[in-house]
Amino acid sequence: MTMLALFQPGLYHLLAVSIALLTAGVAVILTKRNAVGILMGVELILNAAGLNFVAFNRYVWANAVDGQMFTLFIIVLAAAEAAVALAIFLNFYNNFDTINVDQADELQG
Repeated sequence: MTMLALFQPGLYHLLAVSIALLTAGVAVILTKRNAVGILMGVELILNAAGLNFVAFNRYVWANAVDGQMFTLFIIVLAAAEAAVALAIFLNFYNNFDTINVDQADELQG
């Protein structure tokens, strides 16, 4: 066994990192009142899902590229979601001079 093989993470290591990212994302969403902080939590959750796709693609379906394709789709989806969310946050800030999500109940509609 080579020295490089000792430092390669296995499936369970990658799943542990993914669970940590998911837990951190959910904790950020539940504790933050700032809209940008909540957006960061959503990004952490999407990164955990992408890591799961790549890990399972590497260790379960060795010759397929489905996990990488889904992860690429997640990255594009996260970029689009961030752009739309930031536009909404800027509009909300222009109207209320804050991005505190507790004041969103004052919106009409």
